[in-house]
Amino acid sequence: MATPIGNAADITLRALALLQRADLVACEDSRVTGPLLKRYGVGTPLFPYHEHNAAKVRPQLIEKLQAGAVVALVSDAGTPLINDPGYKLVRACIEAGVAVTALPGASAVLTGLSLSGLPSDRFLYAGFPPPKSAARRRWLAELGGIQATIVLLESAQRLADSLADMAAVLGPAREAAVARELTKKFEEVRRGSLQDLAAHYAQAGAPKGEITLVIAPPAEQAAATAADLDTALAEAMARLPLRQAVDEVAVLLGLGRKPVYARALELRDGQG
Repeated sequence: MATPIGNAADITLRALALLQRADLVACEDSRVTGPLLKRYGVGTPLFPYHEHNAAKVRPQLIEKLQAGAVVALVSDAGTPLINDPGYKLVRACIEAGVAVTALPGASAVLTGLSLSGLPSDRFLYAGFPPPKSAARRRWLAELGGIQATIVLLESAQRLADSLADMAAVLGPAREAAVARELTKKFEEVRRGSLQDLAAHYAQAGAPKGEITLVIAPPAEQAAATAADLDTALAEAMARLPLRQAVDEVAVLLGLGRKPVYARALELRDGQG
């Protein structure tokens, strides 16, 4: 069941009813879930279930469920199974023949998408980017050509560097929105190109709060010329290994990987 992502009033009546009648609440952190339950007068016992203990305690939860207990699974904020081990518990329940249902509610992914002003008819939630720049750029290159809006979560401390990599790999003019403190008093959505957003946060420093980042689909673009390809490859190959440079340029120019790779080999070997 979903819990609020910031504003405690974003709990549903159905969720409160389940919390009251459940035999226990499986939660990531009792220091987060405890105050929420206390606010609404819920005294149901808490049971820690998170990525560090999931493998050990999952069989215990299945045993309780098979004995007839009602277990409410919650995350620290938002909808469970997004960036937590909840889906493994659901799979275990299915395999054990235990009934499972979901109580919908708050979600940073959908809230950020709704506020971004970017196309929402087709989107991909991609989780957290890798923390290191080289790995992040490879990861972005895989996502760059997808014809859908991309929704990410990112730490405030890495936001400026991450946006700079996105501008380099996905294109500086690609539209995006940075949403922070969603549903809270100081909620803010900053919209602009990846280049402008990267420049803003490089100058302003890390913002406060949780960050949801929404990136527009790739725009239709004119066919790249041979000179465009050579220029882009020369710049990318000067700072990246060959395969990574090829991946980045293919996404940036909207070209197939094979011809880009062939041209990169020619440039590397001095044939062009």
